[in-house]
Amino acid sequence: MAAFYPVGTFCINPNSLNSLSINPKSHRPQHIPLKTPLSVNATSSSSSSSTSYNKPQDTSDEAMTIEALRRFIRLNLGNWTGSFHQFDPKGKLLHKIDTRLSAGSYGENDLISLIQTLYIKQCSSSYSASGGDEEAEWAEYKIKETNMFTADKYQQIGFFPQEKAFALRYQTAGMLETVLREGVLGEDDIGEESPKNLKIPSKLPSIVCECCLYSLEKDLRARAFHIMDPKGFVEMLILFLEEKGVGIVTAPFLDDDSKDDASRMTPHLGTWKGHSVTKRSGVYGATESEADTVTSLGFDDNGQLIQNQTSTYKGKKATSNVRWTGSISDNLVTYDGGYQITLLPGGMYMGCPCDVGKHVAETKSFHLEFCWLESPTKRQRLVRTYDVDGLAVSTTYFLETKV
Repeated sequence: MAAFYPVGTFCINPNSLNSLSINPKSHRPQHIPLKTPLSVNATSSSSSSSTSYNKPQDTSDEAMTIEALRRFIRLNLGNWTGSFHQFDPKGKLLHKIDTRLSAGSYGENDLISLIQTLYIKQCSSSYSASGGDEEAEWAEYKIKETNMFTADKYQQIGFFPQEKAFALRYQTAGMLETVLREGVLGEDDIGEESPKNLKIPSKLPSIVCECCLYSLEKDLRARAFHIMDPKGFVEMLILFLEEKGVGIVTAPFLDDDSKDDASRMTPHLGTWKGHSVTKRSGVYGATESEADTVTSLGFDDNGQLIQNQTSTYKGKKATSNVRWTGSISDNLVTYDGGYQITLLPGGMYMGCPCDVGKHVAETKSFHLEFCWLESPTKRQRLVRTYDVDGLAVSTTYFLETKV
């Protein structure tokens, strides 16, 4: 049985990048979140700092070429059946919602654009509980298009064509709020700013960052969102797990069959040998660097978590060593120096500073991380580094094998 796609689905011709057909039949109007600027307000006893993250990035070099944009669009094209997962900062699953994403393109040369529509399955209270997908209500959300202007100026895309990975910035959490409102409240949503039993993103998030990794084994991808509140603390973690194809009946989802808290950490323990590629954004010269890496993770005799990472940079004959010491409580790892990692089901984790505002106040850069261990011996990681002004300094992709 073919999967049902709501009306308005893009019809993609795989032989043409720009082929697009849209069904004119419309859905009921979706909830449109309030569009607000993003800012960080970091206050300490001696100083305060306010950083606006919604301004265009002033790039002196064009970081994304036309060909790179075309490859980025081609990677995203098609119909994606998936599930949306909302986690609290400690890794507890709050909500799971079925979604479908349709992506197409239009325009030629430097005017080419990626257009995407997200369909959200409404909660069961909005339709007959006995009905199937054909009777379900699907809300529609139009995602802001991606083109040459938005890719560098606003989204600050870090793209790895060969590795099939990317990171980008959102100016608001409007899309994610809409998924939660439609998927949890549905037509019962009366527009409350703080609905009962539902945590929605702040109207003024300091950071909304998406990191996307594609499966090494199948036509599957994971899109992870860090959402930081106005003060710079992680507010929630969002993850879409999506499979490409029209005939998909059951959406992929994260299955947590762990019996104890330590089981999410266990697959990551050991020594990982791999390779990293770093791409810097245009304002920093749009340069690339590569390194061979060895990362070890384990517990010492005192029960402390120790991570060592050695990077040997290609062509520079330079080596760096970084050692972190931390502790684990439930599914939250906290390292000395103020960095935390939230362990998620499915061999995934997401990392961020405990307090971004403190980094800003102390004029320090910071980074976000998403890791996907898809098999017992292989994992991918994506690290997004920011300067104190909230600009994406670089994005680094790691592919590692357990030894």
